[in-house]
Amino acid sequence: MRTQRLQRSATGPLFKIAVLTAAAGQRDALAAALQALLEPTRQEAGCLDYVLFEAQDRPGTFFMRESFISQAAFDAHCETDYFLDFKGRCPQLLGEPLKLLPLVKLG
Repeated sequence: MRTQRLQRSATGPLFKIAVLTAAAGQRDALAAALQALLEPTRQEAGCLDYVLFEAQDRPGTFFMRESFISQAAFDAHCETDYFLDFKGRCPQLLGEPLKLLPLVKLG
């Protein structure tokens, strides 16, 4: 049996999960800030998927499933005015550092 080494293509789609945990008393503000990112991000030419979830058993813990056509498209997303505005608000909204988990699509 051969073992495949999984690698992300430098030119192929990019998949990530962002994990964001609200600071005390900031759950609603963080939820609103994340929801405000959804539509403009989905309109970006390089966005394949951008979906927000909240942990059912941990209110205030959010997961953003993100897919972009390439690293360049993701980088462009990170430079948009609305994302930079969100990023500037993160110190007050987040109770712990944002975690960005890169994924490899298996099927």
